[in-house]
Amino acid sequence: MTYLLGFVIAIAIGLTGVGAGTLTTPLLILTVGLPARIAVGTALIFGAVVKIITSPVYMARRQVDWRTLGYMVAGGVPGVLIGVFLLRGVDGKMITGVIGATIVVVAMFNLFHPTAEHRRDRTKWLALLALPIGTEVGFSSAGAGALGALTLLSMTTLSAAAVVGTDLVFGLVISLIGGGVNAAMGNLDGSVLLQLLMGGIPGAVLGAFLAGKVPSKQLRMGLSGAMALLGASLFYKGFF
Repeated sequence: MTYLLGFVIAIAIGLTGVGAGTLTTPLLILTVGLPARIAVGTALIFGAVVKIITSPVYMARRQVDWRTLGYMVAGGVPGVLIGVFLLRGVDGKMITGVIGATIVVVAMFNLFHPTAEHRRDRTKWLALLALPIGTEVGFSSAGAGALGALTLLSMTTLSAAAVVGTDLVFGLVISLIGGGVNAAMGNLDGSVLLQLLMGGIPGAVLGAFLAGKVPSKQLRMGLSGAMALLGASLFYKGFF
């Protein structure tokens, strides 16, 4: 089951940039039974490895805007460190509920993001906006894909492909840092991670191959609906 989860999630990440945390964490909690802290750390490392495989495809196509990425990383890196250390002081049941609520909000934002029309370039504000995104990723592993893409769509004039590519590399950087710190703190299940990667690596290769050939907008909408349901389940589990 875990192998299949890794395969499907990796394809989604490769195609849309969404799913590393917003799908992996709730599925690890609900189907594998991992504690919330362990699920977050495991999901971050898994997402980072998948993005290491998929990001070069967008780099080779010149669909990563490095200047924009620099602003995102400047805010996201300190944010993810804040989020990881916030995770230490919160009750596990509360973490589950907060992750669920976060994923529902992320899914709603992803469903109703602004169109590319009438956008202005506000790139210099990205560091400020990336700080809370990084904090959210460090705390729950969710948000780098959907919230990062929403921010880029709202604050830049990048093409849709460049938004996905830039956001993937941003997610890679903060997932590596957040996942590494979580692993150092013991918030990682190595056997589950290995199973995810055994399914996820071929899934990431397939997703990278299909990128640009599959209508990612429709796929993103379907994923957002699934994320909302998973988030609602976690919210109920954490608070009721």
